[in-house]
Amino acid sequence: MFRIFRNFRAKDLVFLFCGILLVAGQVGLELKMPDYMSAITRLVQTEGSDMNEILKNGGWMLLCALGSFIATVGAGFCFATASARLSMNTRKKLFDKVESLSMHEVKKFSTSSLITRSTNDITQIQMFVAMGAQMLVRAPMTAAWAIIKISNKSWQWSSATAIAVVFLLSTMFIIMSLVIPRFKKVQKLTDRINGITRENLTGIRVVRAFNAEKYQEKKFNKTNDELTKTQLFNERILSIMSPTMYFVMNGLTVVIYVIGSYLIADASAMDKLTIFSDMVVFSTYAMHVIMSFLMIAITLMILPRAQVSANRINEVLRTKISIKDGTFDDETAERGTVEFRNVSFKYPDAEDYLLRNISFRAEKGETVAFIGSTGSGKSTLINLVPRFYDATDGEVFVDGVNVRDYKQKALRNRIGYVPQKAVMFNGTVSTNVAYGDNGRGKKSEKTIKQAIKIAQAKSFVEKMEKDYNAHIAQGGTNVSGGQKQRLAIARAIARDPEIYIFDDSFSALDYKTDAALRRDLKKYTGDATNLIVAQRIGTIMHADKIIVLDEGKCVGMGTHKELMKNCEVYQQIALSQLTKEELNV
Repeated sequence: MFRIFRNFRAKDLVFLFCGILLVAGQVGLELKMPDYMSAITRLVQTEGSDMNEILKNGGWMLLCALGSFIATVGAGFCFATASARLSMNTRKKLFDKVESLSMHEVKKFSTSSLITRSTNDITQIQMFVAMGAQMLVRAPMTAAWAIIKISNKSWQWSSATAIAVVFLLSTMFIIMSLVIPRFKKVQKLTDRINGITRENLTGIRVVRAFNAEKYQEKKFNKTNDELTKTQLFNERILSIMSPTMYFVMNGLTVVIYVIGSYLIADASAMDKLTIFSDMVVFSTYAMHVIMSFLMIAITLMILPRAQVSANRINEVLRTKISIKDGTFDDETAERGTVEFRNVSFKYPDAEDYLLRNISFRAEKGETVAFIGSTGSGKSTLINLVPRFYDATDGEVFVDGVNVRDYKQKALRNRIGYVPQKAVMFNGTVSTNVAYGDNGRGKKSEKTIKQAIKIAQAKSFVEKMEKDYNAHIAQGGTNVSGGQKQRLAIARAIARDPEIYIFDDSFSALDYKTDAALRRDLKKYTGDATNLIVAQRIGTIMHADKIIVLDEGKCVGMGTHKELMKNCEVYQQIALSQLTKEELNV
């Protein structure tokens, strides 16, 4: 929890410090009022008392109440502001950390869990600072001050108060021991609820196509019921707290007055008024003592859940980043070259290597294609170039510099990347294409239109309402798969990089569009290097160099004609798709 408090900034600490001072003032004013009440009680019971004195003490009581009200409002504002700013800083720090994690580290936590940690868990901490921290400051002050005030009163009253406090704390301890272990379970179940909901929304078309709504409902209801039962158990146990509090408070008041009646009965006529006045004051202070310990108990009940949330956030913040930034961001002697030297790769949790001893070099302006059966490591191989992962063994060079030496921003600014699954962001056609400008979206209208034209997207974009300013829904749900793919390609083209990476980015295009796109792309990107992963022979047969992968190994390298002569794996793939005449064999 204390690691989270490091996210407080100087300005936030000022609010926190002011809140603590205001709480101290509030407590002082509240505990001063019983003294005036005692004075008024004596004056009312004493013959010949001056009414002005009674009104004077009453006036001071009203001023204390008003001051306490102002201090309470001010303290609430300060703690609320400090908690909101802590929440903002922590959320920003967590988001920035997630942005810096590698693909493996993101998968380790799961998307739904990271969403919960960025929202629900931070809210728990905000609630603790806004409410729990205020009570944690106020309760010890109130308890200490009230105990000092009543320490010189009757030992019988003090003993009754001590017994009431012990009973209350014992009840709170039993309640906390029952509910605390379930707080962590609640957060994990919340993760699962988010995960199931996200999966259902993402795959809604598949769910409906296979009439699997009932199955999804059962899966959701199972987790939802488990979460509800856990929450209900916690709430039922916690509900014992309120009646226990009122029982102790009212019971202690009755006991104090019963003891007081015996003390008054046994006292002399001169002492009766003093004892009665002390009894009124003592009962007020005793309530403050009970309320103080109750506030501590409530805080200790809020704290464990906030602690669970803090641990989950710190788990992300403490994660060691495997892809560390280099220092190189200067101009290079080479431009547009990519080289693999004896590269092998396996995922961090895997035992076997996915890629083994891969070596090749792509020169400026060349088109290098990668083909192979599903699972042969094609996508993994090209993901090593922008450093989504780092090679386990061997070295990857871009423009003659090891990719590990680059600043990640400098490396990726040299690359135009089109992923297997085209990703669209909520916005317009133009903002999605201009996103290639490091997310700033400041590409000129001319550049955007040219990129869309080369990507063969002009025909459908200009038919859309508002054409280039047409709305694109989150995930691109209002456009087809082929249209998304073409817009993703246009995004890379608009960036005008040295190296293009197409990770099976033509799969949703028909042969005619595919051929036209590659033709225009070749004209526009004549000096750029193209790395293409593809399943279709027709997409890559004109590449300058084709690398054939099989079970993570390079089993063939050369032009289409060369591979048709000497690479059996390539021949099998080619002949399964096209005839010999189409393959020019």
